[in-house]
Amino acid sequence: MKTFLWTIRVYYEDTDCGGVVYHSRYLNFLERARTEWLRSLGFEQDQLRQELGILFAVRSVNIDYLQPARFNNELEVFVGINSIAKASMVLSQEIRIKQQSKPLVEASVRIVCLDAVAFKPKVIPDVLLKEIVSD
Repeated sequence: MKTFLWTIRVYYEDTDCGGVVYHSRYLNFLERARTEWLRSLGFEQDQLRQELGILFAVRSVNIDYLQPARFNNELEVFVGINSIAKASMVLSQEIRIKQQSKPLVEASVRIVCLDAVAFKPKVIPDVLLKEIVSD
């Protein structure tokens, strides 16, 4: 799979009074990029729940804050796959200022596929897995 890229702008509401992005906002940016990645593959999260009976939940996050983003920065949020198991995957994510090579944030995110009703691990459906691993 090639790396997915999604662009977002830092708004005033994302920052403290000094114009620096709050540490928790980076998690929001990472989450939105994962949602847009799934959307780019043709899967809406509500449809996954309704049609396939699954949802994805974050099991763990390891995040390194390397440099701050600031008000009005245009950020690039990357999503790549480190590994895939039957009911989970580990995603590698980075946040950078647009068209700059140094990451501001690096994260490893373990996502678990869950049964939408029982909230127990469920095998990632083949139709989804096929799209995730293509390329």
